[in-house]
Formats: sequence, structure tokens, C-alpha cells
Amino acid sequence: MSIKNIISLGLLLFIPISIAAERLEWGALAVFALSALAIVPLAIWLSTATEELAVVTGPTIGGLINAVFGNATELIIALVALKAGLIGIVKASITGSILANLLLVLGLSMFFGGLRYKEQEFNRNVAGINGSTMALAVTAIVLPAMVINTSNIVEPTAISRLSLTVAVVMIVVYGLTLLFSLKTHSYLYDVGVSDAEGEHGAEAHGEGEKPNVVLWLGVLLAATIGVAVESEIFVGAVEETANMLGLTDLFTGVILLPLVGGAAEYVTAVRMAVKNNMDLSVSIAMGSSLLVALLVAPILVIIGYFIGQPMDLNFGPFEAIAVVIAVAVVNLISQDGKSNWLEGVLLLSTFAILGASFFFHPV
Repeated sequence: MSIKNIISLGLLLFIPISIAAERLEWGALAVFALSALAIVPLAIWLSTATEELAVVTGPTIGGLINAVFGNATELIIALVALKAGLIGIVKASITGSILANLLLVLGLSMFFGGLRYKEQEFNRNVAGINGSTMALAVTAIVLPAMVINTSNIVEPTAISRLSLTVAVVMIVVYGLTLLFSLKTHSYLYDVGVSDAEGEHGAEAHGEGEKPNVVLWLGVLLAATIGVAVESEIFVGAVEETANMLGLTDLFTGVILLPLVGGAAEYVTAVRMAVKNNMDLSVSIAMGSSLLVALLVAPILVIIGYFIGQPMDLNFGPFEAIAVVIAVAVVNLISQDGKSNWLEGVLLLSTFAILGASFFFHPV
């Protein structure tokens, strides 16, 4: 059993503790912290189960499983918050997830990978395709804000309809990106995936062994249910905790929620970078950003419309600018297909500066 799995097993102790904290009313801050710690191992096991099942099902079905469950933790937390009416925090968490995946995950991967290897290489064609697709996500985030800021009067129904239209287009585009990466141009993605499967299989199984499908399906189901339960507890305490700490909804959504929901991706991406598989690290970071922007955000818009919690894609100008900056910086750094520890520092510094800006941003 790997060190990652041993640690994640130990952290599962926070699940009963967090439930007890809520039932016994230990206070919002304690409940918030304990439920956040409980979500981390569940997210790791959700990611591990997805990886194991992908080994058995092959690249096509495995890719679909990753697409569905790759960001399940963030989606579940966002859905629970949306149901609770925390629309501002949900919208901020979408921005935060994109920033965290592009700048924090990729920055940590390049930094720690660069400490071990002087220079690492990755498929710049795939990075370029992902970067181009992110341009659509940027357009979808910037456009509603531009409509409002360039018009004298904009009816709320017009923004809602625009958001629903854009959401449908984004879901269709995400489906086409899956077709591109898993079917018509799958050869572009073969190196990182095959290397990852080989390393993962060597760690978890003996020669020629296959993962137990029933076991890992059970783990996947249990982890998903666990995340849903803990998300209810976490979201129930997040607003009161933010008020106690003097944090705005914007900072809470952009910084705190993605740090909890994306824990599994951080661990996997950095682990692969240290093993000199930057192809997979870049794929995880940029692919997760695309999934959030082109699938998670539109799903939240559509579901919000049907459950009476109307959420639109009208992000604030500062959020839109932050996403544009992140996409531009990542595209500039990744265009040569090489990385080193200094580039990791540049990405992490950009994330730190944006984080400080959101912290001091007036409400």
C-alpha cells in the first residue's frame, strides 16, 4: 500500500469526528475545519478508485470515468452550496477552481518536479490544444460581464437566458473535446496515459494482476456518498466561519473551497511530476480546468435554473480578469513544452498575488 493511501486511511478518522462536531455543536469554526479535513481523504479515495477502474476499462471508458468523477468533489460541494442559496460563493468557487488548477497545481508540479530534474518535457501540442480550448472558457466568463458593463440597462432575464445558451454551447464543446482526446486524436494523449497506467499498476498490483472491479466500484460509491454527506456539513458551516474570520464570500469561494475540493488532484499531479511524468501532470492541471469551465459551471447554471436557485455566468470584472491572466500566463509558460522549478515558482507567485488581491478586494 502506498504512503498516499496510508495517509488517506488515517485521515478518514475525521469523518466521525466531524459528524460528532456538528451534532454536538462544537462551533462553526471547528465543524468547518474538521469537515474540510474529512473531505480530503474522501477526495483522494475517489480519485484512486477512478484511476483503478480506468486501468481495467481501458483508455476510452477510463477517460469517460475520469471526466465524470475527476472533479466530483468540487461539483458535489458546489451543488450543496447552490442548494443552500450560496450563489455568490458557488460562482467564486468556479473561478477559484480554474485558478487553482492552472496556477497552483501546475506550479507545484513544475516546482517539485524541477527540484528533482533539471528540465522536464511534456507534449506541447496537447498543452496548446488545451490552452486554445480554455480561450472559449474565458470568453464564456468574460462575455456576460461585458454585456452588463457595456449596456445601460440589462434585464436579469436576458442575462439568465444568455447564461443558459452559453452553458449549452460549453457542454457541447466539452463533449467534442472528449471525442477529440479519446477517439479521433487519442494518439496525442497516449504517452502520458500509458506511463501513468504502468507506474500505477506497478505500485498497486503484482505483475499481471488486475484491479478488483467490484471493490473499486464500492470504494467509488462509498467515497461519493461520503463527500456528499461531508459537503452538507462543510457548507453548513462555511458562511458563519467566513464571517467569524472576516473573510468575504469572494475570497472564501475563490481560495478556500478549491483548496479543499481539489486535494486529490494536487497529490496526483505532484506525484507524477516527481516521477518525471509531466505529460500527466499538465494533463491533470489543464484538463481539470477545462472540466470545471466547460462542464461543471454549465451544469450548475442548468441545475440552478430547475431548483429555483438561478445562477448565471455573470462573473465580476475582477474574476474575469484573473482568469484571463491565469490562462495567458500558463499558455506562455507551456508553449515550449519544457518546464523547470523557476517556472513553477512563477505560477505559484501569480496564484499568491491573485489570492492576496481577492483577500483585500472590497465587497
